[in-house]
Amino acid sequence: MFKIFSSLSKTIHSSIALTIILFLILFFLNGGFVFDNFFWSSLCKFVHVIVAIMWIGSLWFLNFVQIPNMSKIPDDQKVGMNNVILPATLFYFRWAAFLTVLSGLILALIDGYLYDAMTLSIKSGILKNTAVGIGLWLGLIMALNVWLIIWPNQKRSLGIVECEQEVKENSEKKVIIFSRLNLLLSIPMLFSIVTGQNLY
Repeated sequence: MFKIFSSLSKTIHSSIALTIILFLILFFLNGGFVFDNFFWSSLCKFVHVIVAIMWIGSLWFLNFVQIPNMSKIPDDQKVGMNNVILPATLFYFRWAAFLTVLSGLILALIDGYLYDAMTLSIKSGILKNTAVGIGLWLGLIMALNVWLIIWPNQKRSLGIVECEQEVKENSEKKVIIFSRLNLLLSIPMLFSIVTGQNLY
């Protein structure tokens, strides 16, 4: 039993297996299922929530834990943080951002409100789609920040890409500013998505 917890991959694979078993039990108790829009929408929503938790969790870890506490870490220990922990965090951070936006767009497409949400429901006036659209646009802006600004500057900041010291210091400042911008946008983004899905 405890071998499951001996490695991350065993734990994740066991969690996925448990989820599939739970999925099958619930759907067969409900008389089975068909591969219709409702099925694919539910599956896509589940994936969307999982990768969004990874993304926003990483964003909040970086802003609430890593950035404020880096100055407290002795210089000889920063090497491990910068060479091992941060690159791993940033790998999940940037790919979770990409998959969150992609799964959100696919979900909106499956549910039939992608165009209306992306145009903020200007023509139809459906408030739900306006709220979800605001969340989609904020998420897209945040993901573009991750890939086009934060990650390139983080590579210079961590020494993954060699550069002059002045460029490195400027990159560190940009990482903090745009990471904080994403933090600022994350709560309104989550509010818009949750409100759009549940309030209207």
